[in-house]
Amino acid sequence: MAKSKFVYVCNQCGYESSKWNGKCPSCNAWNSFEEELRGDALKASSLSGSADLSDKITELAEIDFNSDIRYDTGLEELNRVLGGGLVKGSIVLLGGEPGIGKSTILLQICQFLGDDHSILYVSGEESARQIKLRAERLSVDSQNLYILTANDAEAICDTINNSSPEIVIIDSIQTMTIPRISSSAGSLTQVRECTNLFMHTAKAKEIPIIIVGHVNKDGAIAGPKVMEHIVDAVLYFEGERHMSYRILRAVKNRFGSTNEIGVFEMAESGLKEVQNPSQMLLSGRPHNVSGSCVSCIMEGSRPILAEVQALASKTSYSAPRRMTTGFDFNRLTIIIAVMEKRIGIFMNTLDIYLNIVGGFRLDEPAGDLSVALALYSGIIDRPINEKLIAFGEIGLGGEIRNVSHIRQRILEAERMGFEDCIIPKQSLSAINPKDFKINITGVSTLRQAFSVIE
Repeated sequence: MAKSKFVYVCNQCGYESSKWNGKCPSCNAWNSFEEELRGDALKASSLSGSADLSDKITELAEIDFNSDIRYDTGLEELNRVLGGGLVKGSIVLLGGEPGIGKSTILLQICQFLGDDHSILYVSGEESARQIKLRAERLSVDSQNLYILTANDAEAICDTINNSSPEIVIIDSIQTMTIPRISSSAGSLTQVRECTNLFMHTAKAKEIPIIIVGHVNKDGAIAGPKVMEHIVDAVLYFEGERHMSYRILRAVKNRFGSTNEIGVFEMAESGLKEVQNPSQMLLSGRPHNVSGSCVSCIMEGSRPILAEVQALASKTSYSAPRRMTTGFDFNRLTIIIAVMEKRIGIFMNTLDIYLNIVGGFRLDEPAGDLSVALALYSGIIDRPINEKLIAFGEIGLGGEIRNVSHIRQRILEAERMGFEDCIIPKQSLSAINPKDFKINITGVSTLRQAFSVIE
């Protein structure tokens, strides 16, 4: 009989230890060790017993490929994030905070896909009656939607093989278990092995499987990081629970771009697509208020306009406060240092607060110029023209450097009714200003940009 022993495994990186540690020596995560029961190490199998797989080698040109490889989900925003639709035989991991809308969006796509495809919805958290109540609230009444409440991953895979549904949804992976593994549900081993089991089932049956994953207190999907490597796509639902807007972002996608996002609005009837995020983000913008400037964010192939708000107030502390929402704190520090050194605007007695409206994150360098203009406007207390937009990267020498997708950004600003646009002077060579109705001004330094709004 195999001898068993207890080991402690980090649920963040998989580091193993014979004793419990408060801090993982590998990834430095706190309170991440979980106890697992292990048997004796398996003896290596002899190479003589290995099977020859030469007959399974296939030439790339001989692989059958047709255009009917994706399912239309009925939500254009979701199709955009997935790269065009749900790929057959793929396994997709959907994560997000509790109550953000993961189960809601899955039931909504079931209503659309259920017209032509059979769907098996496996729930390990809710009863069939509870799912029915939520389906009625969302007006989901598809005749091809079947509910299974179970936690045994092996039994679920056997059911999939026997019933052969066209689409499978697992809600959630943290509730699934393999009985022969002694650890509890949600442990590192259970989550990894269950995900691996569903992956093999999806590939063997050519069935797309969507897995719901819970997140931990840090916002990452609970369980081992290797789970994200196993699946084909990882989608994150972002947004504040008290706000109506939700952002669906792909952090991994083997069948499409990882830069695309989908924007949804949570309503009483479920999630509604936001076809024009720029209009949504600019709605409710204050008039004749200093410290406000509009920038353009490139999310994949989609340009999105976002408002940058800056507030500068006299500090009451020995060290001034710096706070950001939706913008990198270190990047703000660099912009402040450049403004002090190259322009002579000193902010050592001012508290600086920066906010990107709507819950978006302004990650790309093209937002530097808008941030600097908003800061300058807030410091001198002079409003910027509401019909002006700016984008460009700020260098340490105070220069304004070129940015990508300049034409798409200008066209989006023109479509949204802006009349003036400040861009890097280098970008003028990539476009013809006469092709646009908007007034385009090229600047090479930060001082020139400030002179435009004065």
